[in-house]
Amino acid sequence: MVRWDVDFVFETRSPSASGRFVESIWYARGRIGYRRERIAPTGSTVAVIVLGDPIRVVAGDGPELVTDTGFLIGPHDRPVLNEPLGETHCYGVVTTAVGCRASFGLRPASVRGKVVELLTAWPAATALRTALLADGTLDLVEKVLAAGPPGPALLRCEAAVRALEADPVQPIAGLAAGLGVSHGHLDREFTEMVGLSPRIVSRIMRLRALLAAIDVYASVDWPALAAAYGWFDQSHFIRDFRRHTGVSPSAYVAAQRAAFTPDQAAPGFVPEVDVDVKSVQDADRAGGPG
Repeated sequence: MVRWDVDFVFETRSPSASGRFVESIWYARGRIGYRRERIAPTGSTVAVIVLGDPIRVVAGDGPELVTDTGFLIGPHDRPVLNEPLGETHCYGVVTTAVGCRASFGLRPASVRGKVVELLTAWPAATALRTALLADGTLDLVEKVLAAGPPGPALLRCEAAVRALEADPVQPIAGLAAGLGVSHGHLDREFTEMVGLSPRIVSRIMRLRALLAAIDVYASVDWPALAAAYGWFDQSHFIRDFRRHTGVSPSAYVAAQRAAFTPDQAAPGFVPEVDVDVKSVQDADRAGGPG
């Protein structure tokens, strides 16, 4: 088991005024117990204000960004590599799937699959960062996130996201019909408001639910679990799992077991620790689990 900084602090809460657009705001300070981690996508846009040592971030296969001021990760369907280059000291904002434009004034498509400098992408972050350096509180973060009333397109996309969270296996054509629009109309509107297509968000929701259902400290019946979330072809499931987390199912479980105690385990996080992930993946290809 890796050693964590005993003084590592992590606080999170759901904002009251902007809950339609912001899933959570958080604060973190300390040193994680491993070099870096991959974080699976959630359908959100994420802004991180860095107050301490630099952080190296890579979204999917894109170029790396090293910053000591902050970064913004647009809506994405690939894991993000997060590597603190010292002590973590930052504040974060995680939007809902429809919250990118309302929270940061950005078209989601303009930052899809990208990690960019926060102070350039979201000008309000400059003054916020200065205020946090002087007197950091989550209240300061919440104050800058208030948004106006949503329009009909956003309300429809919000309803579509809720429906996909409740039943991510449902056909998109049926979802569109239930919302009173055509499949094509929902695809276009959803992609504009969310930055990802309904089909991609559906896959993300399925994998989020599957990861939340896994007990990494118990034996995992992968075929049964995959089937429960709509995968009846094992090779298709493994391909989607790798795309979502960056590793195979067995390597995911091994990494979580090596880094986290049961009370620390966080679905979707793949810590890079002293576990031979390659050997686990080689075992997968030779017929091992996952």
